[in-house]
Amino acid sequence: MTEQTLHQAEPGRHPFLWPLLATLLIIGWSSGFVGIRFASEEASVALLLFWRTLLSGLILLPFAILIGPRLRLRGVLEQAAFGVMSVFLYLGGFALAIEQRVPTGLVALISDLLPLAIACLSQPVLAERLSLRQWIGTAIAVSGVLIVSLESLTFGEAPLWAYGVTVGSMLIFALASVIYRRQRAQSLPIHQSLCIQTLTGSVLFGLCALWQGSLAPPLTLNFGIGMAWLVLIATFAAYWVYYTSLRLFPVAQVSAAIYLSPPVTMLWAWALFSEPLTTTMFIGLAVTFVGVWMTSRA
Repeated sequence: MTEQTLHQAEPGRHPFLWPLLATLLIIGWSSGFVGIRFASEEASVALLLFWRTLLSGLILLPFAILIGPRLRLRGVLEQAAFGVMSVFLYLGGFALAIEQRVPTGLVALISDLLPLAIACLSQPVLAERLSLRQWIGTAIAVSGVLIVSLESLTFGEAPLWAYGVTVGSMLIFALASVIYRRQRAQSLPIHQSLCIQTLTGSVLFGLCALWQGSLAPPLTLNFGIGMAWLVLIATFAAYWVYYTSLRLFPVAQVSAAIYLSPPVTMLWAWALFSEPLTTTMFIGLAVTFVGVWMTSRA
């Protein structure tokens, strides 16, 4: 059986698996806003990311050591490289851009164009071609994201390089995703991979936080709630579902679900922080849903 046949057969044997994983991925990916909203009121972004990645890695460490194949230096170094790309450069790049006064709406919009970059990279790197219907669906989904982001989109006065950092962070994560998909056969179990990646990120974020001041966490309720949310949902749930999906489905199909994270994030904000919902947001949500359905349909 060829790899292409396997891609087609796997979803056919599990008709409800992809809808379930896609729903969990959208919820987990969009929920990062909630944790950051709670925790960022008490700490700098670097300190927040340091404790998020450190706690995630330490919780997974006993399982990574006791469960799964024996960790070898080559595998650890490979996953550490993924940690630099998909944790430190991806999350840290967006944090740096926001600190340099790149408008948050613009940062979110560029971040949400990640599936488009993955779709463009999947053909030359993975030989996974999108059909005409999938490209049309991608265009519709991007249009929906633009509609959702329209009201919060502004161009600030940040230095030009900060905008480049934003785009570069998104492209690095896209590249890491397609490389991970290509190497899934020899990849470590997800709990081991995520442990190494988050601990790698924690070392680098720790250096950044230490350079800014202190590594001591603020002992407040909001910071604790934010950390619990970021570790359990935005890290464990979101990354686990994302990496699991990459091993089972074409990367462009998996990433397309992320297009729905902006409107779902706005629903989180409405439910938990009473932020207003507008007609434009619902229109954007509907348009994005149609695009994701066309892109992901088997």
